[in-house]
Amino acid sequence: MIALNPDHLVIQEVAPRDGLQIEPTWVPTDAKIALINSLSQLGFSRIEAGSFVSPKAIPMLRDGDEVFCGIHRQAGVIYVALIPNLKGAERALAAGADELNLVLSASQSHNLANMRMRREQSLAGFAEIVQAVQGRPVSLNATVATAFGCPFEGQIDEDLVLRLLDAYLELGVQGVTLADTTGMANPRQVERLVRRSLQRLPANMLTLHFHNTRGLGLCNVLAAYEAGARRFDAALGGLGGCPFAPGASGNICSEDLANLCAETGIPTGIDLDGLLQLARSLPALLGHDVPGQLAKAGRNGELHPLPAGLPA
Repeated sequence: MIALNPDHLVIQEVAPRDGLQIEPTWVPTDAKIALINSLSQLGFSRIEAGSFVSPKAIPMLRDGDEVFCGIHRQAGVIYVALIPNLKGAERALAAGADELNLVLSASQSHNLANMRMRREQSLAGFAEIVQAVQGRPVSLNATVATAFGCPFEGQIDEDLVLRLLDAYLELGVQGVTLADTTGMANPRQVERLVRRSLQRLPANMLTLHFHNTRGLGLCNVLAAYEAGARRFDAALGGLGGCPFAPGASGNICSEDLANLCAETGIPTGIDLDGLLQLARSLPALLGHDVPGQLAKAGRNGELHPLPAGLPA
């Protein structure tokens, strides 16, 4: 395996799951598969392709089995599935997911709203999943949602977040995500928590998940990157939002993030022009405009002619 540039920033594309879960109209299974196949060819090493939650809870993703079985798997791409419990893990394994993502909230109230159980119950369930997948060709990532703030409880104790991170590591997971589920993080808070987290695990095991609810998403990425983080979730077009987080808007936008990196000399390995073309196809697929800015404004190099009538 070729070692990555230590400055390399890994973008995990989450639009097929996190982005589509809150869409008001059904996106057909073949369209989901085509979207994932297109993303697979643009340089992403990790794509969150679907989830195996109850269809009653997230009806827009009820076709997770068909999606995972229908995609064309690109060599070197890890296809991730969100799972809520052991039953979901078994379905994801049967469908061929490469990585399973577990989620609990640092906020007790948000965990009750999102998972219908307390944090302690979630952790106990995760231990069962870890035991069940031992020896199977799959890795486990565990997410701490509302790590930077909760819409019900407000500020979250950083020490609590780190205790949950430690609990995940004790379970034996291969990666941990800190999620700003409702876009409440600020750059100084992000830098501090990332530095403390990287005292517990290496950068290649830590992912940051930001929303742009209050316009600070890319600022928080830069703060985390400067603190040593190298893996970030993002969604094509800036799609997404948490159905159990009042006021939460979309994820940080993949093409906007890739453009930020291109403008500042941070390597990503992403085909930005191809990604931009794909992002511009989203409104036709979804039937509405999307939040991403680059698709509207274009890259800096896309210059325009002078207005007619000006002197030579």
